[in-house]
Amino acid sequence: MTAVASRASAFGDADDQHAPRLTIGEVLNVLRDDFPDVTISKIRYLESEDLVHPQRTPSGYRKFSSADVARLRYVLAAQRDHYLPLKVIKEHLDALDRGEPLPGSAPAPAGGAAPEPDAGSLPPEQFARAAGLAPGQLADCVQFGLLAPDAEGRHPAADLPIARAAAGLARHGIEPRHLRVYQNGAEREAGLVEQLVAPVLRARSEEARTRATEKLQELVALSAQLHGALLEARLRDLLRP
Repeated sequence: MTAVASRASAFGDADDQHAPRLTIGEVLNVLRDDFPDVTISKIRYLESEDLVHPQRTPSGYRKFSSADVARLRYVLAAQRDHYLPLKVIKEHLDALDRGEPLPGSAPAPAGGAAPEPDAGSLPPEQFARAAGLAPGQLADCVQFGLLAPDAEGRHPAADLPIARAAAGLARHGIEPRHLRVYQNGAEREAGLVEQLVAPVLRARSEEARTRATEKLQELVALSAQLHGALLEARLRDLLRP
């Protein structure tokens, strides 16, 4: 058994030559219903972090097995639902593929939810650990406006996706002070979305609020899709296989 097959064994037989394999665009379409924010760049990044192992065609194009897609679902769900940094997720995947118990509490591939950080807010130390940030990096995120603690110095658990993204970028040498451009862009996008949703909320009915929430979620997903597509377009030459 190859090393890749061994790593993927917990999620199915990655070497099944009779099963159809998917292109990266097809994988994106499969995942997007459950993970609207996923992009081709994100999938490529997870591959670069050794979390998924697609085959390559002679011309260099990626071909994903059903086991690869299952691994991607596990990683994306662990990030979104359990606030786990990629280093911890990789340890869990390696343990699962060896048939060993998960280190600590973690989600299992077919269910079995693990306890999440307490709802509401977290003290800085716990928030930083959950996000994979060093204390100094957390302080920088606050200084440059990416994160905002409450009056007691605690951080909303809902801000963990922002902190995890900052931690991942920091591992590539992009420091919080460089991320102000994202904050400025998000503020402008939020203003635009607010203009579109606010008129629906003026009706002050439960039905109107439900419609506004659905519209907001759709607009956020489309904005993320557009951002990823524009960034890939600007970097297309660098991203060619």
